[in-house]
Amino acid sequence: MTTTAPSIAPDAAMIEKVARDVVTAHPPRDVPLTELMGAWYDAGLTWVHFPEGLGGLRAPRSLQPVANRVMREAGGPEPRTVNTIGYGIVAGTIRRYASPEQASRLLRPLATGEEKWCQLFSEPSAGSDLAGLATRAVQETGDAVTPGGGDWIVNGQKVWTSLAHTSRWAVLLARTDPDVPKHKGLTYFILDMTTPGVEVRPLRQLTGRAQFNEVFLDNVRIPDAQRFGAVGEGWIVANSTLGDERTSLGDRVPARGSGVIADALALWQAHPERHTPVLRERLTRLWIRAETHRLTSDRTRVAAATQATAGPGSAVTKLVGSELTQHVYEFCMELLGPAGTLIDTYSPDAPDDESGPTAIQRKYLRSRATTLEGGTSEIQRNVIGERVLKLPQEPRADKKIPWRDVPR
Repeated sequence: MTTTAPSIAPDAAMIEKVARDVVTAHPPRDVPLTELMGAWYDAGLTWVHFPEGLGGLRAPRSLQPVANRVMREAGGPEPRTVNTIGYGIVAGTIRRYASPEQASRLLRPLATGEEKWCQLFSEPSAGSDLAGLATRAVQETGDAVTPGGGDWIVNGQKVWTSLAHTSRWAVLLARTDPDVPKHKGLTYFILDMTTPGVEVRPLRQLTGRAQFNEVFLDNVRIPDAQRFGAVGEGWIVANSTLGDERTSLGDRVPARGSGVIADALALWQAHPERHTPVLRERLTRLWIRAETHRLTSDRTRVAAATQATAGPGSAVTKLVGSELTQHVYEFCMELLGPAGTLIDTYSPDAPDDESGPTAIQRKYLRSRATTLEGGTSEIQRNVIGERVLKLPQEPRADKKIPWRDVPR
């Protein structure tokens, strides 16, 4: 059965019908994931606000939860978990900057999870100061057919690259002109991770798992056709990617009382012998913060539905959500007492962090990364101060100095 896109402007009822047609023709519990997500993409339900033929229906972005709800009710996955970075961070950049041929080639396998993506931005000496990165890309001389349009040769090192060890593609920010200020000499590429010269080394985390990586680039060749945006304007492209990243991390709007606060509530109910007035007050305050975050995230999500790119408000929900997660699991550890120091597995092959008798302990360990990944809390506070509250920018002594001359 082939599910076809509607011929008139979609509304919620139409999105729901198309979604139900897909899960009826491709029952999530009975068909391979790639078949299900391929049908989802072909029906225009992956990103409903994208153009037809590219996983969307040109519908209002606010209708995406309608489609996702139908998927969940049918027993399917939360779509973005199929390819976390691809869905939440990369797809929007592809839509804005790729050629139609590139978008058609890249988006469907991204949506089905057949080709995972990662983000090659952070570097050992330029994590939070992304514009200070040192990975170099030098263009070879072109030929008679494409003068000045030769391949780029990339050398450098990236770090904290989530899921690089499972990724086929990456978005890459590299320095192409060291003689101009640091924000102006950057160029944005997409990189096939199977290209010779790409080496991925997993980094072990507190949990025992290895989700982050170092990536070494040794004379990696990238065709000029895999450049997004103009040479030297990579900072502009990167900011669109980072905006999508903040939105992706901050717009996950759980139902009231669910999400991380649900873990704290369940633990509280399971251990009445540990109740104290002090812990009760802390749990109450955490619940209020969780509810405030949920409502703010929902408001940000609705506002984003009418914008072409993510607004700076997403930095608020990212900041509050990541710090709330840490505070909730710190509360859980205190409630558990000495039992919080016990853990049942410490394996890089652990299937997930969501189950088992000591899942709370593993979630606590994992939560330490939430204020680092996707931009540190310090960076989010800068974004909020300068772009949301319009406060004076922090002094930047190197803003007009050629990157080559910046002390480091």
